[in-house]
Amino acid sequence: MKDLKVNFERLIKDLEELGKIGQDQRGGISRPSFSLPDLEARKWLKARIEEAGLIYRQDGAGNIFGRLSGKSSQVVMAGSHIDTVINGGRYDGSVGVLAALECLRRIKEENLSLNKTLEVASFTDEEGNLVGDFLGSRAFTGQLQKEKLKNARTQFGHPLEEILPKAGLSVESLLRASVDRPEVVAYLELHIEQGPVLEEESVPIGLVSSIAGKRYYQATFVGKAGHAGTTPLELRQDAFLTLADFAVRSTQLVARKYYGNTITIGRVVLKPGSFSIIPGEADFTLDLRSQDSHSLKVMEEEILALASEVSSTRGLSFYRQLVDSTEPVVIPSPMLERLKSLCQKLSYDYFILPSGAGHDAQILASICPVGMIFIPSIDGLSHTPEEAIHLEDLEKAANLLLQALISLASE
Repeated sequence: MKDLKVNFERLIKDLEELGKIGQDQRGGISRPSFSLPDLEARKWLKARIEEAGLIYRQDGAGNIFGRLSGKSSQVVMAGSHIDTVINGGRYDGSVGVLAALECLRRIKEENLSLNKTLEVASFTDEEGNLVGDFLGSRAFTGQLQKEKLKNARTQFGHPLEEILPKAGLSVESLLRASVDRPEVVAYLELHIEQGPVLEEESVPIGLVSSIAGKRYYQATFVGKAGHAGTTPLELRQDAFLTLADFAVRSTQLVARKYYGNTITIGRVVLKPGSFSIIPGEADFTLDLRSQDSHSLKVMEEEILALASEVSSTRGLSFYRQLVDSTEPVVIPSPMLERLKSLCQKLSYDYFILPSGAGHDAQILASICPVGMIFIPSIDGLSHTPEEAIHLEDLEKAANLLLQALISLASE
């Protein structure tokens, strides 16, 4: 089996075809879930699955699967997602789905008889354009709550319940996705790194050791607006200055006390938003991440306490709402050792590293052992039109995935 390789020209052709769907005027790819480009991409993927002679199905969350039956109904699954952020790149998610599809095609073409069933998976809305990250994989693993779904609004302002019927889905069908899932005994995901480490290390393959947990808040400092020319500095309740103070102090706290963890304030909106008015309100996003559950919990508590202290000292109020939360995941040692052994057999250099970004594998870890294979992102770029990879790295990663699937499905 060691000599079996993917048809790399066919994989590249698939990537090129999918990359044409959703091209936007700014040079990137915009395929948010259930948009017209996403629906076109889904139709394209269905055709590729059926052309390969695999059994196509779509569940109640819009997750797409292609099955290659084995002697057992137990499933070894591999995949990722084909939705994108707005003005994103062509490789994030797509390489994982299309490499898995190519692996199953080659196994079928060689008429390999495997003990376990194989499935390629493309999960809905990994990017969180609808109602938080990982909608499809969370539905698949039974981690959604009915009331939250019914009250949810997408980032585009529309209620989720209005969007789902356009894709032939509903809140009820989302909740049924976990009931209808097969017995998944392992999940593998090939993905671009989305960071600079592998390129810095000059290695083609990254084996992920853990995936960071996240706390994502929408927060607000509320003070008092006033005239910029007539309100003395010492009497101001300036929401922007409060946010600036918090941003500096919280970053220093994380860097000093929680090394390796991250804090990010990615979006800020000041109100009223006039050049001549003191900001009375500062709305902002707060993203906290860690590879360790305890560290994430303690850091979260301390950061929120700091926000309350800073606002109180300046005479303002602090409000926050938890929008999304995931727990850190450690890749099981047997899975990591299997991937290391296969790299050695294939003579591929590899590097062990954690993932700071979240992935569907993180959600699938709640039901089965998972593994992740990274390839370098050129200049560490992702979620941007400039996102790029070296094709020879993808070829190696796809062949590693192929061997891993054969190994897992042969047991």
